[in-house]
Amino acid sequence: MRRLILITGASAGIGTAFARAYAAKGYDLALTARRGDRLNSLARELEAAHSISTLVIEADLALPGAVDMIVDRLAAAGRHVDGLVNNAGYGLPGVYARTTWADQAAFVQVLATAPAELAHRLLPGMIARGHGRIINVASIAGILPGGPGHTLYAAVKAFLIRFSQSLWHECAGTGVHVTALCPGFTYSEFHDSNGTRAGVSKMPKWLWMAAGPVVEQAIAAVERNRPILVTGAGSKFLVFLDWLLPSAAKNHLLRKTAANIRRMD
Repeated sequence: MRRLILITGASAGIGTAFARAYAAKGYDLALTARRGDRLNSLARELEAAHSISTLVIEADLALPGAVDMIVDRLAAAGRHVDGLVNNAGYGLPGVYARTTWADQAAFVQVLATAPAELAHRLLPGMIARGHGRIINVASIAGILPGGPGHTLYAAVKAFLIRFSQSLWHECAGTGVHVTALCPGFTYSEFHDSNGTRAGVSKMPKWLWMAAGPVVEQAIAAVERNRPILVTGAGSKFLVFLDWLLPSAAKNHLLRKTAANIRRMD
């Protein structure tokens, strides 16, 4: 039986790129997201192209019982998970005081709680089998200082980075590799879904990467067991600039940039 990779948020963007990359490498896939029609279309495409097996699990990770349902579906199919890609996520526009707590709670559930719960449920089996791969899709936003707008985004991405680092230490010598993927601006539907496409399109082209190369670098990094990966020269430059600039300059730059690329309504 081929090894199986579970990918959350697989219906678009980086998640779809992960599915295509792992399918091309001969892995079976468990694909989960809210949009079942897209998942089924992707599953048919990859099965036909690469002669693999797929399991489509339509799930909304904002719902507390979603992880239980995903794990139960995998068990019912008689499959265990050899690799987990915690990719599902989105940006929640607006400044904190003008959002609803229901929206913020759902955001934390999808981007922080669900990834941690999935890892907690699947990690013991990986350790027992002596093999596992976990990629937590974070962002350079979790490394750079937080700015105005999309208030909890940087916070949850920083959580994923630190969470990945701790798991990396705990899994040393077990055969389980853990990597926090920290991309910068990536061509996907992410900015369309949160209404910031017009703003981010003004950013220089050299800051952007296509989803495919981001994913290939991430897969290579987790195989080498690198705890953190920042992808692309543009992203690495921004991280270096953060280290170089004094706090006052960074805060001024962040506030000015956020006003141009984030929704503050």
